[in-house]
Amino acid sequence: MQIMHRLKHGLLQAAGWLFYLSLLLGLALMLPTSTFDSESKDFIFLIGAVGIWRYSMGATHFVRGMIFLYIVYPHLRRKVRKLGKAADPSHVFLMVTSFRIDALTTAQVYSSVIREAIDCELPTTVVCSIVEMSDELLVKALWARMNPPDRVKLDFVRIPGTGKRDGLAYGFRAISRHLPDDRAVVAVIDGDTVLGEGTVRKTVPWFQLFGNVGGLTTNEFCEVRGGYIMSEWHKLRFAQRHINMCSMALSKRVLTMTGRMSVFRATVVTDPEFIADVESDSLQHWRLGRFKFLTGDDKSSWFSLMRLGYDTFYVPDAAINTVEHPPEKSFIKASRKLMFRWYGNNLRQNSRALGLGVKRLGAFTSVVLFDQRVSMWTSLLGLTVAIIASFKYGGAFILAYLLWIGITRLILTLLLSCSGHRIGPAYPVILYYNQIVGALVKIYVFFRLDQQSWTRQPTSLTRDLASFQRWFNTWSSRTMTFSAGSIFVAVLLMMV
Repeated sequence: MQIMHRLKHGLLQAAGWLFYLSLLLGLALMLPTSTFDSESKDFIFLIGAVGIWRYSMGATHFVRGMIFLYIVYPHLRRKVRKLGKAADPSHVFLMVTSFRIDALTTAQVYSSVIREAIDCELPTTVVCSIVEMSDELLVKALWARMNPPDRVKLDFVRIPGTGKRDGLAYGFRAISRHLPDDRAVVAVIDGDTVLGEGTVRKTVPWFQLFGNVGGLTTNEFCEVRGGYIMSEWHKLRFAQRHINMCSMALSKRVLTMTGRMSVFRATVVTDPEFIADVESDSLQHWRLGRFKFLTGDDKSSWFSLMRLGYDTFYVPDAAINTVEHPPEKSFIKASRKLMFRWYGNNLRQNSRALGLGVKRLGAFTSVVLFDQRVSMWTSLLGLTVAIIASFKYGGAFILAYLLWIGITRLILTLLLSCSGHRIGPAYPVILYYNQIVGALVKIYVFFRLDQQSWTRQPTSLTRDLASFQRWFNTWSSRTMTFSAGSIFVAVLLMMV
């Protein structure tokens, strides 16, 4: 049965790739022999100048990622292995935050956590930061069935259902009461994350090799409870994430401490400043005023580490599997909701992260953060200019643009296979969807940074604002969005 399933999957993949290549060939045949005329030099120059920036950033990340993954990391791993028992922490805390996750997923998660606590052969405490009594009963039943040794302890932290940030803060304070020493480590695990075999052993030694690393994160794979496109969309995101994480790890400047599974020094998570950053992070905006961060705890923890002077790292061979529950049945609606949350978290941290300065962040990290701010516009430039040029000079421009997009996204997809993540024939199309729709969502969010909501639970940020302030925030956001978009299009009209 399994062989037949694999054969069917392989045939569908082959048919998908054949269909995609046929579309590219069809586009090429539709183009006239002379696509660009002499009047379109500005168009070619503009696309070329911005394209050089965008593709050079992507190429730099790819090259850096491959150097780290296949040259630097294997060398560092050999150094860690030579340390032997000297790299073992004094104690491991495995903290799981869980709220409104189905019982099957919760059972999978805690089974993997308890298994890792047993298999790592280190003194371990499993800290369960939970809201509902049903989760506590489920964990106790699993604990009794798996019967861990005496060196593995269980600690429950009951919290109000007021959000993940509160759950993390309560858990960190509970760990503080255990009085961990300087060699203890804390793994922060989301309630829908299933740990891969050996994850603890693969992650905990790095803190002894790198004395200034305050936190590290892990490689993610996923199981998606949704349709084919939604599943491929998530898997593509994790493949891209893997390469970018490897690239940033080369500088020990991984840009997020992923909430799904990250490991910290115990001295970090018990630091009152760090706990305050995660629990009550906020931003003072020149137009929107001060507002608390509802989501984005992974970005807050990263910023706190940077501010406190720590480095961050990535362990590519420590794998976790996340169970993804799309917030909507429709792919378009679900992807937009998730993008709104992810990009909002990113942009809220971006400006103040740049404020830490090149000396603290490093030159490459500063350039990457700057690129995150301009990419919402550069990603739309090619399509916008192609549409304008098609109206002015003829439809061949849009066909040539689509052919270029098809070829380059195919190449990018093939490069993603070097990450070790599986690729599929839908990836080139999804890459372009992410580029255009993602840029539009970023622009929308950029002018509405105070708007936040969770996708798993109906929790949103409520601000006690005067009626005028609410009116001003709403209409100033709309006005600035319209003005920025108009200026963008007007500049391109003049250029073309």
